Amino acid sequence: MIMTSTSFATIELINDPRGFATLWLNRPDKNNAFNAQMIRELIIALDQVQGDASLRFLLLRGRGRHFSAGADLAWMQQAADLDYNTNLDDARELAVLMYGLARLKIPTLAVVQGAAFGGALGLISCCDMAIAAAGCP
Repeated sequence: MIMTSTSFATIELINDPRGFATLWLNRPDKNNAFNAQMIRELIIALDQVQGDASLRFLLLRGRGRHFSAGADLAWMQQAADLDYNTNLDDARELAVLMYGLARLKIPTLAVVQGAAFGGALGLISCCDMAIAAAGCP
């Protein structure tokens, strides 16, 4: 039994041969804040999970001190300079992510530590279950 890992720039997907996967938000230097790249990578990873018949369970976790600070403030500032249609496309992409997580055919568990703000609460809400570390605000 060999564990497999798919690394992206902002997330990591680890498949355990025992039938579950862990999807890590992996921007600990930014408190795992979302940006357009992370959203796209999460959609791709969820598609991979959905297509893997060997998986029976998905854990969603955040590397580092916090689960996720929500949206990356630098990304939000950039959005202020984008046109309406580009911002609408970004909003649709976020909706695709949330819907994909909510409709995943296997059970999902968010494992939350530290802070979870904004869109991170959306991710947690789209999971079937959530647990939080002691002292989690």
